[in-house]
Amino acid sequence: AWFALRSFVDKAVAALFQGYHLLIVDLFPPTPRDPQGIHGAIWAEIGTVPFTLPPDEPLTLAAYSAGPVKRAYVETTAVGRELIEMPLFLEPEIYINVPLEETYTAAYRAVPQRWKRVLEDKRPL
Repeated sequence: AWFALRSFVDKAVAALFQGYHLLIVDLFPPTPRDPQGIHGAIWAEIGTVPFTLPPDEPLTLAAYSAGPVKRAYVETTAVGRELIEMPLFLEPEIYINVPLEETYTAAYRAVPQRWKRVLEDKRPL
């Protein structure tokens, strides 16, 4: 798992420095390998100010502008909250908003009932 995270972070940082804008939706809680979430791991490589997750909002939505100065627009959230729209940059100062909640809801509607039962099972593993 550590290698997969490191590989993802390295690819994200390389993409930003090659001019690719990113929108990363991290809906998994932090773990010992990424205590500040995926955005925290990415920002530790390129930012000047460390990122700290608030304890009551451990999930992150992060839009990155890959201009000469790298910028991250970060929203924190928690399980059960509606996802907000997030910017997807086309140019360093030009973006469109991505309707995350609508997109995730539409995608989930297409999941077969069999898999919905698995995903929604509340029993401990």
